[in-house]
Amino acid sequence: MKCLIIDDEPLARQHIKDMAEQIDFLEIIQTCSTALEANKYVTESTIDLIFLDINMPYLSGLEFLEQIENPPLCIFTTAYSEYALEGFRLQAVDYLLKPIAFNRFYQAVNKAYQTFLLNEKIKHGTIVNDPFLYVRQGDAFTKISWVDILYIESMQNYVKLHFKDKSILIHQTMKVLEESLPMNHFFRIHKSFLVNVTHIEIISGGRIYIGKHELPISRNKKDELLNQVVYKKLISK
Repeated sequence: MKCLIIDDEPLARQHIKDMAEQIDFLEIIQTCSTALEANKYVTESTIDLIFLDINMPYLSGLEFLEQIENPPLCIFTTAYSEYALEGFRLQAVDYLLKPIAFNRFYQAVNKAYQTFLLNEKIKHGTIVNDPFLYVRQGDAFTKISWVDILYIESMQNYVKLHFKDKSILIHQTMKVLEESLPMNHFFRIHKSFLVNVTHIEIISGGRIYIGKHELPISRNKKDELLNQVVYKKLISK
């Protein structure tokens, strides 16, 4: 995993760097003294994991993480325990209190590495004909069947998965989730909606109907959707 250390204390940065260098699956790309300095690395480079202090000048670690559209995995490193709940609300992998012991550090990065491996599997697609997908809810991953998803609704940095009898809200961008689903089954009808074409019942005017749900379809997407639905029906015969 390519890692970034962000902390305004030089000794703290060096301590984390020294521990990380003992672990073969971690590669420290850069260390930064402020979140503002780190921003260019997060936005312009591939960073898989950040070690992030909370109390820093100009922009706190919490504020920094919250403004990233598609943040890397994050382990908070701080001297203040009162921010732990807020850290986990932002989907942090772990929360390390200073001074950080190596065994606690090793536990946290192993947890991050397992999450990273699972995300890579999701990112590059599941096994052919595998109807299952893992989605993150809080501090755990839930196994769902994408076959049962009716449609997906974008809500900024969250998406809501709609099923026949329930809905699940997860902290992920629509783009990342779309890339992990089979493209021949899911179609982006609108910037806010991704639908499972096998569940579409009616396409009429500028709307599509899935059970009791009525969703808008962009004008330039309608013909493309009709072609995909017709193609699926032909190959299923």
